[in-house]
Amino acid sequence: MEKLKRDGTFYINPYLGGVLLGLVLFSTYYITGRGLGASGAVKSTVVTAVHAVAPVHADNNKYYSKFLGDEGSPMNNWLVFEVIGVLVGGFLSGTLYGRLKFKTEHSPKITSRKRLVAAIIGGILFGVGSQFARGCTSGAALSGMAVLSASGIITMMAIFGSAYVFSWIFKKLWI
Repeated sequence: MEKLKRDGTFYINPYLGGVLLGLVLFSTYYITGRGLGASGAVKSTVVTAVHAVAPVHADNNKYYSKFLGDEGSPMNNWLVFEVIGVLVGGFLSGTLYGRLKFKTEHSPKITSRKRLVAAIIGGILFGVGSQFARGCTSGAALSGMAVLSASGIITMMAIFGSAYVFSWIFKKLWI
């Protein structure tokens, strides 16, 4: 086997990556009885933060209180550990293969600040949208399509369709 390059040019074969992702998704269904998703971890983090800052408000709020039961902290949820694992794995992979760089890539036509502000606004809109949709793209589309759910297929088409439209509109932020 040839030695792996550590100069940022090594990437896993996308077909192998897809098979591995499918196996992880299958294992998740088998072990937990439900699919993957990240928005549950964000929800657990928000509920924990609100409870730490304003415990009376969180306990009396209909939405927050349903996650603050006797089972312990909302952070003691496997979805939180899934997201931590994804973040740690991403940083490890980036470090091991020379792709981890702390820089802002953007078009020469805009500033780093404008690119970061646009990314933050996009992230916030994505997070709010995932709560309206009752799940993120992983939970709604990937896990939904894995069980041949019509809503999962429609969600995936809507995600990619809107991504094409929005990427054309906002392409000046990175090209």
